Amino acid sequence: MFRRPTLVRMNPDGKPLLLVVDDDAELSAMVALLLEREGWAVHTVLTGGDGERALAQQRPDAVLLDVMLPDANGFDLCRRWRTAHPALGLLMFTARGDPMDRVLGLEIGADDYLPKPFEPRELVARVRALLRRQAPGRGDAALLRFDGLSIDLLKREVLAGERAVALTGVEYRLLAALARAPGQPLSREALSEAVQPGSYKPADRTVDVQVARLRRKLHEASPGKEWVDTVRGEGYVFVPR
Repeated sequence: MFRRPTLVRMNPDGKPLLLVVDDDAELSAMVALLLEREGWAVHTVLTGGDGERALAQQRPDAVLLDVMLPDANGFDLCRRWRTAHPALGLLMFTARGDPMDRVLGLEIGADDYLPKPFEPRELVARVRALLRRQAPGRGDAALLRFDGLSIDLLKREVLAGERAVALTGVEYRLLAALARAPGQPLSREALSEAVQPGSYKPADRTVDVQVARLRRKLHEASPGKEWVDTVRGEGYVFVPR
């Protein structure tokens, strides 16, 4: 199996670079100071347009993106940036606490979602977890290959044979978590953690619905094959056949 490390890009000082896109200048300054104290480099912008330019010019490791910006919708930016930069870490935060906003953010490609106001230590912990998932030395293969299915963990691309499988961010993370442990049942709690690390946990039924959607898309892409089985009383298991 071809292996290559997943690299965290560094700024010239050797620190991971974080981009904060939020129109609240006071909050952005506070977040920047908080993150810089952890040893990370931080660049802040107040608009989506400036965020686009900073993303293209500076190539940050992760973006902290507000949903409500004066010139753009954060959800639209998240969707576009995830498509253009598959390996980018994306954490969304907003004052809107509607759980459906969180679900939408994760569905369109955000890695994490944190409502305002947030506990500073929780923000630091989530950013650290986001960077750790990108860091080298995790022991993950960059490309998971099975008979008829391949999962590129860098590009976030899933192929059934030669056919690309269009998955939402949630569906992709579920599949990646399952495929990293073939034959090993994962509980709904473990899959919830893979979808959304931290304090927010979807209900069991939500996980079931998400897995059902993933199964349907995999079946449509590779008829005659079932990649995910239900393990009664335990959860779900990836079963390459």
